[in-house]
Amino acid sequence: MKNELRYTLLTDGPSDEALLPLLTWLLRQKNIQQPIQSEWADLRRLPNPPKKLSQRIEKTLDLYPCELLFIHRDAEKIPFEDRKKEIENAIKKMPNKGKVPPSVCVIPVRMQEAWLLFDENAIRKASGNPHGQNTLRLPRLVQLEQLSNPKDVLHNLIREASGLNAHRQKKLNLGVITRRVAEFVIDYSPLRNLSAFSDLENEIGQVVNSQGWNV
Repeated sequence: MKNELRYTLLTDGPSDEALLPLLTWLLRQKNIQQPIQSEWADLRRLPNPPKKLSQRIEKTLDLYPCELLFIHRDAEKIPFEDRKKEIENAIKKMPNKGKVPPSVCVIPVRMQEAWLLFDENAIRKASGNPHGQNTLRLPRLVQLEQLSNPKDVLHNLIREASGLNAHRQKKLNLGVITRRVAEFVIDYSPLRNLSAFSDLENEIGQVVNSQGWNV
């Protein structure tokens, strides 16, 4: 067993950094006992950020070496399998694909924010008003993968949960608060009823077992 497990998350955009707590939780569910070190691959500040996915993967591995790579793409209106093939093809196109560590595709049906819409307590705490009494109308769990814009839904819930007036709501840093929501979620297991989340957990389990990280 290694002294620690380092993983890197390459995402579509900066808001998707909020996936880190969820991924760490999933790894712990697979009996990873050693310390887990997570990194989000922030390529935005490079002089010439790569645009092609294969180039982004290559640069990520250069700057954020790891034993496990998570590659995120929102499915949006593209079928899950097509997004997965897109990621797999990008790895095949890399000039030195042999250096790619075990990789897992992270593909929410819409956007990753859909996976943060089930925990009212986490939303209230992240908003800075944990004891708020106003009613928050969270979507039903079975509806999460059908929401057209879960980011807007989450941001509106954060504003409502904050208890602030409209003027002060405009000053909320919704990106930071979204990450806090993910950190305040203690148990992601309700999401196992969602197909994309279940697929992600199964793929993580297969990689962990094949690498012997859980023994």
